[in-house]
Amino acid sequence: MKIAIDGPAGAGKSTIARQVAKKLGYTYLDTGAMYRALTYTAIQRDISPSNSSALASVVSQMDLQITSDEETGGNRIFVDGEDITEAIRKPVVSGNVSEVSSHAEVRKVIVDLQKRMAEQGQVVMDGRDIGTVVMPDADWKFFLTASVSERARRRQLELSKNGHEVDLKELERQIQDRDLMDSTRAVSPLRKAEDAIHIDTTHMTIDEVVKLVLNYVQGGKSSVQSTNNHPQRHN
Repeated sequence: MKIAIDGPAGAGKSTIARQVAKKLGYTYLDTGAMYRALTYTAIQRDISPSNSSALASVVSQMDLQITSDEETGGNRIFVDGEDITEAIRKPVVSGNVSEVSSHAEVRKVIVDLQKRMAEQGQVVMDGRDIGTVVMPDADWKFFLTASVSERARRRQLELSKNGHEVDLKELERQIQDRDLMDSTRAVSPLRKAEDAIHIDTTHMTIDEVVKLVLNYVQGGKSSVQSTNNHPQRHN
């Protein structure tokens, strides 16, 4: 079985996907981390996020390894043998990853890799184009959203825990800018697949969202059947 979970930054998709995969015993893949790994590597090599040819060259040559983290249920990210799992979450990476991931040459390489990973077994993937591009044949597709203010609050809390203090209003501006860039890019824009189940997580706890997703998946109906028979928005 393949489960695709898409949505904008801060909607909770990575946390939900990780916990759903753990409860089902499936493989989890944070596809956004792959673009972050490239962004981090480009910054380290002083490559502009607008330089598509240089970025395509880097992503084609860098040794990207993704392993499961048994303690967290998430992924550990390695580039050329270096563990950059925490480094790719820094604000400077978040501020540039949308532009880096907008280049067609870059997306082709990474999407091809993601598709190969999807064929290896039971998997839960989260990202922005999983249900529309990477796994259009997924058994289940979910599209998570939340208000900008709530997503900024969550991001601020996450950054604070990691020692980064960022103004809440600035985070809201960054999220709005990223939403616009992700949804209007020419290649694989952020959008809800027609047969995806829409869940608004603004007023929901993590446990509530995980339970809702598992209720759908373990209910035995297809994603298409569920979107036809159930409300797509849950508050």
